[in-house]
Parts: sequence; structure tokens; C-alpha cells
Amino acid sequence: MHSKRRPHASPPWPDEAPLWVERERSVDWTARQRKVDWVARERSVALWFHRASARAWVVRFLDAVSRVGDGWLWYAVIACLPWAGGPVGTSAAVRMIGVGAVDLVVYRIIKRWIARPRPYRTCPGIRACARSLDEFSFPSGHTLHSVAFSLILTVYYPMFALVVWPFTVLVAVSRIVLGLHYPSDVIVGALIGALTAAVSFNLL
Repeated sequence: MHSKRRPHASPPWPDEAPLWVERERSVDWTARQRKVDWVARERSVALWFHRASARAWVVRFLDAVSRVGDGWLWYAVIACLPWAGGPVGTSAAVRMIGVGAVDLVVYRIIKRWIARPRPYRTCPGIRACARSLDEFSFPSGHTLHSVAFSLILTVYYPMFALVVWPFTVLVAVSRIVLGLHYPSDVIVGALIGALTAAVSFNLL
């Protein structure tokens, strides 16, 4: 006699999904919720900084700082170092040029890859108080280059620390207050700038 074949088990209904599926759904939901919470917290911090833009003089001052941070100050410093920087002026200028070039490449790759819209486009309550150089915000190129150049400059010339670091902090703050960047844009930009500048001293 031939034994009867056992019928195939019917697939589980949605409410009878295997335990691992339920766990995966739970993990996905938790990750999404954490992302939503993080975005909400960062927006609240950006809005807190942006309140300062209600004062016209603050906007004028930080807009001027931001414009100087576009690069013109650093270009002038690099151009002057070989003649006015003493014996190490040329070395400092060359290092700043090299690090600046690397940072520019890294910055553009990350910016196009992440493609994060600027706060004034996506965050209610934030307006653009200054012009932006492009449409994406992550990371802050102004902060990235300012931190890198400030670190290099103060390694060669420690006496400049009291000038360049307050300026760099103002550049970073200005980008948030003016509605052009989120806090994480500035923080990551600063970390990248510090890292590339520090690595340059280990390689060159």
C-alpha cells in the first residue's frame, strides 16, 4: 500500500508570521522612530539658534562673517605666508593648499552623496538670511575649511590662536543662525576639517 502524502502546510497568515519577521519589523520601526526623534531634536536646536536672526544687526554681522568665511580670508593668508610668515611660511602655505584641496574633494563627494536639503527649505520657521553657495547642507564647507586652516595655522603660529579660533567659531555659528545649516552639518564639517589637518602632519 502506498502511504498517503501529507498535505503541504499552508503559509502563515499575517498575524501568524514567524517570530523573526516580527522582530525585524520591530527593529525597522524602532530605527525609523529614532531617526524621526533625532531629526525633531536637531530641528529644535536649529530653531533655537535661528531665533537670533530676529535682530537685524545680528544678521548683518554674521552674514559678513560668513562671507569672509567663503574663503577670501584664507586665500589672503596663504598668499601672504611665504613672504610674511618667516622661515616656515612656505611650508605652512603649502600644507594649507594641500589640505584645502583634499577637503574640497571630500566635501563635494559627501555633499552629493548625502544630498541633504538646507534647513530653510525643509524646516518650518527657518528662513534663509544669506545666500547659499549650493542647495545641499551636509556637511558645512565653511566650517570644514575654517577648522582645517585654523588648526594648521595655529600649529605653525600659536600666537594666532586667539584670533583664528574665535573667528572659526563665529563662522560655524553663523551658518546655523542664518538658516543655512543644521548643527550636525557644522559638527561633522568641523570633525572632517580637524581630521584632515591632523593627518597631514602625520603624512607630510
